Amino acid sequence: MTMPTVIFSHGQESGPWGTKIRAMADAVRALGCDADSIDYQGIRDPMDRVSKLLDACSGIEDRLILVGSSMGGFVATAAAAELDIAGLFVLAPAFYMPGFDAATPTAPAVPVFIVHGWHDDIVPVENSIRYAGNCAATLHIVDGDHRLTNNIDDINDCLVRFIDRLS
Repeated sequence: MTMPTVIFSHGQESGPWGTKIRAMADAVRALGCDADSIDYQGIRDPMDRVSKLLDACSGIEDRLILVGSSMGGFVATAAAAELDIAGLFVLAPAFYMPGFDAATPTAPAVPVFIVHGWHDDIVPVENSIRYAGNCAATLHIVDGDHRLTNNIDDINDCLVRFIDRLS
């Protein structure tokens, strides 16, 4: 079976090839997956980001895994409802946050894996606990903050195992 293509969605204030995404992309490429990251810089509205992700995925014929961090987790989850994906892997996803025009997206009917830091002061860890409970997602809570940069090895271990299970 061919390995899936992994598409990354960065957070509101970061860029498409930040430290975490580069490290995760290296890990999935080592498995034989193709990897790309969408550039949302300058796009503030989450639903405009969802549209950009949908457009970017429209020509991909491989099985897809969407990976998103913070607002990128929200964007990947919202896009998942419109795409035929194999799985969704999100980091500190911006679920149940005040100020979003759109409601927190319903979980797709595929495996969902959430990683969140206990010390996140941007998106409360309780939001991921609530979301995971509502959709029976796998939830991995780490001793980290919102950026999760000190947890990248743990995140990559989870991501590699997640992809292995889906493949």
